[in-house]
Amino acid sequence: MAQGPTDSTRVIAKEVPHSMPLLPIVSTVVFPFNVTSFSVHKKPNLAVIHKLPRTDQIVCITLQRQLEQDYPQGRSDVYDIGVAARLIHQMNLPDGTIQVAFQGLSRVHIRKLTKTKDGYFEADVSPAHTLGGHDNSPEMNVLIAQALERFELLTNLDSAYSRELTNILKMNIKGPGRFADLIATYVGFPVTVKMEILSELNCKDRLKRLTERLDEEIARLAVDQEMRNRAQITIDQAQREFLLRQQLKAIRAELGEGEGPEAEIEKLKEKLAAAKLPPEAEKACKSEIERLSLISEASAEYNVVHTYIDWLLALPWHTQTPDNLDLVRAREILDEDHFGLEKVKDRFVEFLAVMSLKKEHKGPILCLVGPPGVGKTSLGKSVARAMGRKFQRLSVGGLHDEAEIMGHRRTYVGAMPGRIIQSLKKAQSINPIIMIDEIDKMGHDMRGDPAAAMLEVLDPEQNSAFTDRYMDVPVDLSRVLFICTANMLDTIPGPLRDRMEVIQLSGYTLEEKERIAQQYIVPRQIEAAGLKKSQVKITRDAIREIVRGYTREAGLRTFEQRLAAICRKIATKVARGEISRGEKVTVQPGEIEGYLGQRIWAPEEALRPPEIGVVNGLAWTAMGGDVLLIETARYPGEGKVSVTGQLGDVMKESVSTALSFVHANAEKLGIDLADFKKYDIHLHFPEGAVPKDGPSAGVTIATALVSLLTQKPVRGDVAMTGEISLRGKVLAVGGIKEKVLAAFRSGIRHVLLPKANAKDLQDVPLEARRELKISLTENVLENILTAVVGLRMFGEKPRLPKPVERPRKSLKSPRPDATPAGPSA
Repeated sequence: MAQGPTDSTRVIAKEVPHSMPLLPIVSTVVFPFNVTSFSVHKKPNLAVIHKLPRTDQIVCITLQRQLEQDYPQGRSDVYDIGVAARLIHQMNLPDGTIQVAFQGLSRVHIRKLTKTKDGYFEADVSPAHTLGGHDNSPEMNVLIAQALERFELLTNLDSAYSRELTNILKMNIKGPGRFADLIATYVGFPVTVKMEILSELNCKDRLKRLTERLDEEIARLAVDQEMRNRAQITIDQAQREFLLRQQLKAIRAELGEGEGPEAEIEKLKEKLAAAKLPPEAEKACKSEIERLSLISEASAEYNVVHTYIDWLLALPWHTQTPDNLDLVRAREILDEDHFGLEKVKDRFVEFLAVMSLKKEHKGPILCLVGPPGVGKTSLGKSVARAMGRKFQRLSVGGLHDEAEIMGHRRTYVGAMPGRIIQSLKKAQSINPIIMIDEIDKMGHDMRGDPAAAMLEVLDPEQNSAFTDRYMDVPVDLSRVLFICTANMLDTIPGPLRDRMEVIQLSGYTLEEKERIAQQYIVPRQIEAAGLKKSQVKITRDAIREIVRGYTREAGLRTFEQRLAAICRKIATKVARGEISRGEKVTVQPGEIEGYLGQRIWAPEEALRPPEIGVVNGLAWTAMGGDVLLIETARYPGEGKVSVTGQLGDVMKESVSTALSFVHANAEKLGIDLADFKKYDIHLHFPEGAVPKDGPSAGVTIATALVSLLTQKPVRGDVAMTGEISLRGKVLAVGGIKEKVLAAFRSGIRHVLLPKANAKDLQDVPLEARRELKISLTENVLENILTAVVGLRMFGEKPRLPKPVERPRKSLKSPRPDATPAGPSA
């Protein structure tokens, strides 16, 4: 049967099969009755082309919904409407792709896709009937005229379109649907817009949608044209300004006036002569000044070069503050500002002593590591005051961009030197004290690794010629005293940690907090609340009540906040007239609850009654030490062991080691071996949101398992720490001082420590050693016998550990050389 000239339905019925290969594409859209050429490079599509005869084969061409997808996975990944198209030309290319040309025949509905063994899809299709293809009504003719008018305007705006296209369209109006398809083929719409036009089966709506898209394209081109015009105006204005400045320069020369760029260049040369820069910096500065003299003031590069010269001249290349090397005075200032911290103070005094003997001594790179609130940051200011040096603080917590340390290259817009060079400029001294705060909290991403950039800054062998990327000349940092602070060492990279001298700071005891509060914090908070020192007195017992009942921290921040809250409440009463301005307020322990509310920590909270399977462990954290409960439970089962509490691999291994030891010594401990198969065991470490790791809970886990399996309770006033071996040996662990102080703060009475850690007890404050009963153990059986109540052991019994002798109370102050005041948190 012969086909009509415009009846696409008859074409589909007679010439287009109901099943044909699918060719999904992403780069273009094929319209009926139009010839489109494109390149085929995807493997499944190449398989389709290879299967076809050279020409005249019909395939179904449609657009992928996800253009970035490599190849559709099913029916939902392609559009519903496609085009049955005849292959009219193909040409193999050297790169393995095939250039093809297809003639669109008619729109089709894609009903079903079936994947072939060659990797491509076979599409079942049905005719997609168009509506209004023969409509010659006046309304339709108006729509055609509007679309033609828009297209003609588009060709006038964009030179990429040939003016002849309008005439070609006027000569090929063969129905509204085909006319819309023809325009959509020629216009450079995005493929999704072309697909939108292809999918519209109503010819009137197709023309309307085409007109709307043409209006959007015209509007976009109009904006582009306007922006180009503005840019041209700006260029013309810059050229005009340049010519005027050149004329002004000539006029000034005729008048003999020295103002202008020449005068600025002379000023910079005078500054350079007075600055006496190092040879490399002087050479770079001279070169840039000469370059500046050749650049127009109107040029953007003029400001870039001028700013660089200003930085070179502003740095304190030779300016330094004289050091005060009076050791006695330095120690007095350190003691005046901070209570305790003896190791840090001694280290700074040693540094001053060496400097007094050797003037060219390089500054040490110190890293103060300890929990928050113990005075690490404020200590730097005291050291600067004691030495008479300038002080600059540099916080690197959360820093991700290494350019913040090393500077930006001058090729970037808005480039600046790194923060080290900026600190030197602010200090106006080549030997300041620079405190690098929170060095353990630096991050890294695609912008670089700041910790790696710090390697050169904090290396005494390299930082004498530190080269900032912006400055591009060596700067001597060897006379700078760097003090870093951190809460923990684990997150500091090893190479960076090796360059620093680490000084550990621990938390304060109750006695230390009491003295700090009385002599420093309370007077400061009274003044901050607008009161007089004579108006408020907080008794010693009240301070102890605040420490025990409202704070449980290694440092002083929360403690100071509580004291500040009390002073503010007293100030409120004075302001309201409830207390007269001349009346003295004395805060007693019984009144603390009225100021701060109900106690947060119950008295002697750790002194719980003995419980089965629950043991007090001691843990080290970045905040200091902490008491960590270990809970166990058993229930009928098959001998399975489960562990919860967000534990690391080392801690899980400690559980396995402890369980193996208990299993191996079950007969000696009075445990029925059948219980290991008869019950399932669950070990839980509370505060599950907090990650936990390390081997120091080994003895605690073993004690909890013995208590659970023998059903004997564990004393609630005993806490322990230590790594366990398979033979039951108690091995040394770290953080002894912090762990003992945590037990002391929590009301624990008896602490069991590894005998190998006996040397660490000298770092524990006297107050904690006097109040606590401390025993040193070599075998975990000693821990078990001490902590488990009523346990009967068979065979050879280990000796119970003897308590360490407690130091006697002295009538003298524990620190007679200090006048304590306490650090600012």
